[in-house]
Amino acid sequence: MEGSMNVLVVDVGGTHVKILATGQKQRREFPSGPKLTPKQMVAGVKKLAKDWRYDAISIGYPGVVVGNRPVVDPYNLGNGWAGFDFKAAFKCPVKVINDAAMQALGSYKHGKMLFLGLGTGLGSAMVVDGIVEPMELGHLPYRKLTFEDYVGVAGRKRLGQKKWEQAVKDVIARLIAALEPEDVVLGGGNVKNLKNCLPVAGRATT
Repeated sequence: MEGSMNVLVVDVGGTHVKILATGQKQRREFPSGPKLTPKQMVAGVKKLAKDWRYDAISIGYPGVVVGNRPVVDPYNLGNGWAGFDFKAAFKCPVKVINDAAMQALGSYKHGKMLFLGLGTGLGSAMVVDGIVEPMELGHLPYRKLTFEDYVGVAGRKRLGQKKWEQAVKDVIARLIAALEPEDVVLGGGNVKNLKNCLPVAGRATT
């Protein structure tokens, strides 16, 4: 029974909500933004996936998740996420995990890996010997603001391409020095905007 289970994967981002289901080749998406509530997300996903068959849902959430539910509302979305019951809303089994942790697990191979998601903000997770640990490194102080304020979408708009890339390289170098990973994987929608060579001998995934 488990082998034939179809899973709908939902990636909740600050710019778009992206979905893909078992057996489907093309992902679908709709705009999110700073006013998106969990109820609107659920309605949007149901509408977008209405012709797909799925038995369970896995949600990548941009924030802290405890006990299968968000603990705090995310920086880049609307209100009402903390404590929201996705299982009741979707009327099927739902697993909620930090979005960076979800992407990290998907790209993990072995040893100690640092995942950094260059998206609307900065997602982060470590995987050590197969155990994933979601992190909130993006909100740590950096210069006069935070890491996220420099390497996220708003930072790229404010700094311009050249200074943004320099900030990305500096932030990654600092995090590598602090965490000493064996492997670094860069993900998120903003990776495609890194015009020059990758700042580290890691792997890029989008």
